[in-house]
Amino acid sequence: MSRTVIVGLDGSPASLAAAEWGAREARLRGLPLTLLHALEDWVPSYGYTLPPGVADAPEDEGEPLTHEVAGQLAERHPGLEITAKQGDGPPLTVLAGAAQEAEVLVLGSRGLGSLTGFLVGSVSQAVLAHAERPVVVVRPGSWTEGDRLSPPDGSGARSEARGPVVLGMDLSRPCDALIDYAFGAAAARRAPLRVVHGWSMPPAYGFDPALLAPEVRDGMAAGTATALGDALRPWRGKYPEVQVEEECSVGQAAVHLVESSVGASLVVVGRRIRRSAIGTHLGPVAHAVLHHCAAPVAVIPHP
Repeated sequence: MSRTVIVGLDGSPASLAAAEWGAREARLRGLPLTLLHALEDWVPSYGYTLPPGVADAPEDEGEPLTHEVAGQLAERHPGLEITAKQGDGPPLTVLAGAAQEAEVLVLGSRGLGSLTGFLVGSVSQAVLAHAERPVVVVRPGSWTEGDRLSPPDGSGARSEARGPVVLGMDLSRPCDALIDYAFGAAAARRAPLRVVHGWSMPPAYGFDPALLAPEVRDGMAAGTATALGDALRPWRGKYPEVQVEEECSVGQAAVHLVESSVGASLVVVGRRIRRSAIGTHLGPVAHAVLHHCAAPVAVIPHP
């Protein structure tokens, strides 16, 4: 089935940044771009009456919006196939449904500053928790440093990005879909791939690592680094053009990923697909990275 890069568009600065990022991603991957606006039926609240001469519902601005943005993107990205669509229903329902048909769904998030992180938003967070395809969250102005693409020339040639792609790796549950996405993103950008793995000392030494003999600590570190290298070896062979940097550090994975995100073109993390009576959730690492990373974040669902 032919897939596309889909952008959720609502006219906010965050969604416009997501649209630009999505257009560049579509160019890099040689895919069409779809701009999607969710049109939810407007129903007056109980007891509310409209003045005489006023229409029963507010004028729909979704179609002019998507076509205007599509036109602007077409000027900046000649040759890119762009489609503007509207979906009837609540944004969560429309976007979650679209994600199932997308190569990647791109959403925007409003920035709040480096100290407080940024607001993912209830709709974006709900889509992230339900989607079973990759979803990328873009923060306005956050990706321009790490993802400097050469101006489009209409030739269809791939552009270059200077910032690395950062992958959060869990050696206890390595996931092929997650690793493949990160390597593919780095290859498309002709950028290096930085693989970050955070590991912990045994619980007995968690409060005071100094109690662990240096040779034992060094041996554990070497063993973890070897395990990471072994897990990545097949992917190095599949993507020989990708330069890989491996980082194994003691401590929380989310902290190391946030630190590594500075100047990155993309951060890739996984989300386990869990179905339970209490609903779905993102997981602590994905949640922390989404709220504090400076770069766009791709969340890849996996079993």
